[in-house]
Amino acid sequence: MDASVRQKLRANLVAVEKRIASACARAGRQRYEVTLLAVTKTVSAEVAALLPEMEILDLAENRPQHLWAKVGTLPPEVRWHLIGHLQRNKIEKTLPLVHEIHSVDSIRLLQALEEQATTYHRTLPVLLEVNASGETSKHGFTPAELPDLVPTLRELKHVQVRGLMTMAALQEPEACRPTFVAMGKLRNQMRTLLVGSHAVEHLSMGMSNDFEIAIEEGATFIRLGSVLFEGIRA
Repeated sequence: MDASVRQKLRANLVAVEKRIASACARAGRQRYEVTLLAVTKTVSAEVAALLPEMEILDLAENRPQHLWAKVGTLPPEVRWHLIGHLQRNKIEKTLPLVHEIHSVDSIRLLQALEEQATTYHRTLPVLLEVNASGETSKHGFTPAELPDLVPTLRELKHVQVRGLMTMAALQEPEACRPTFVAMGKLRNQMRTLLVGSHAVEHLSMGMSNDFEIAIEEGATFIRLGSVLFEGIRA
């Protein structure tokens, strides 16, 4: 790998880390409360492989097939997260490779994941995708639907609901704040409703455009791609 790519990535990461730390400080939070997910969809496996060298072990892909292609080329200590839509016919190949799925967007997918996780005798951490912005182009449950899911969620034995995921509308960062505030309230509601059966702790929200606002409003996972790989084309 060209040394200039490594140098640029390290510089980008340093700049991003400063912004994360500042946002945490403004919110009175500790840096360890926020996990940076490096979204590697726009870079090669060779570039992605530089991230573990820089102590970034949580990597994310939008498409299952892209995740499949990269998993085998990176160190086994990498924790892979799927953050895009998962079709049920891709579950069997995806499940053994992922640490966590952030984009569970339907009851049918939940039930299919439960069936496959049972087959593998493993606990599968997932986040429920919420279409908090109400955009028709996005997948996910509506906020109003989630409380009605509670009886179904309580029946799951192998799928562990650990939180919620959303994507704010693409707009000025400050305009995203109401979406993130609403998600925090919804997470707290679901945590109360599911006490004893699931650990609903996480909020996966905030991308390159708005991650600082998301951190200020309680994000525990931020999903960064373009800001991390700016200037890198390899």
